[in-house]
Amino acid sequence: MAFSALKPKANYHARSISLPSRPHPLVLQFDEQLCRLQASEAASSSSSISHKLTGLRDLHDCVENLLLLPFTQQTLAQYRHEQWVDDLLDGSLRLLDLCGMAKDTLLQTREGAHELQSSMGRRRGCENGISSEIEKYLTSRKKVKKAIHKVLTSLKGMKNVRRFSALNKDTETLSMLTMLREVETMTLTVLEALLYSIAGAAAQSKRNGWSLVSKLMQHKRVACDEAEANLSEFEKVDAALFTILVNKNKSVSVVHVDNVHNKVSKLESSIQDLEEGIEFLSRRLIKTRVSLLNILSH
Repeated sequence: MAFSALKPKANYHARSISLPSRPHPLVLQFDEQLCRLQASEAASSSSSISHKLTGLRDLHDCVENLLLLPFTQQTLAQYRHEQWVDDLLDGSLRLLDLCGMAKDTLLQTREGAHELQSSMGRRRGCENGISSEIEKYLTSRKKVKKAIHKVLTSLKGMKNVRRFSALNKDTETLSMLTMLREVETMTLTVLEALLYSIAGAAAQSKRNGWSLVSKLMQHKRVACDEAEANLSEFEKVDAALFTILVNKNKSVSVVHVDNVHNKVSKLESSIQDLEEGIEFLSRRLIKTRVSLLNILSH
């Protein structure tokens, strides 16, 4: 069985593969999943990220099936001592490390959010005494953001650093490599988006010049609503808590506290969905890595 390259799709710069006459169903499925992920909006909401994580799981299922094909196994075994094979293995480790980082930050944020909810519940009716609990949560968030920023900085340029050389490679081999490389690149892109979503405006501002204040502090109410709609659930909680802190010398109404309760509840639910998505993705990454190692060891 052999693969041949298809032309990139005009709108999404997708490079896909197919059989010369009748495309393999696996190839068509891969093309569809890849283009769907590339065409999705760059939204930062947890629901959007969760949807992309689901798409990644489906994409990695295609890769796992690709690794079962005799042509794929023969090609990997034939070139097992070449640099690009080592690059594939190194890339899988990097993706697993990022998944681990995302798991840790989600867990830390979820635990902090749960503790904040409990503290605010115990202080019900004493709204002006919750500042210390809010500051504790925001301090924890600051540590999370710092750790994420360090990782994001190290990721700069990683997605396009390696290019598989076209020298001494037939079309079928290059097509297979393209498929494997694009899965790695898309996975990295989604995980990066997840980390930006968790870190919020502090990380986003370093990437595109926006800050939480510039998003929220609008003169018109409509603009404020639109700005908040573009925030992740993590940022919405941060913003609501910050509002209480800057007004801590004033009377904090029950409405403000209830607003925070609602936002934190939504955040906890979103984190749970993201944790499930990351866990499923991690399992697929491990499965793919094990398959690669098994192929290369025979």
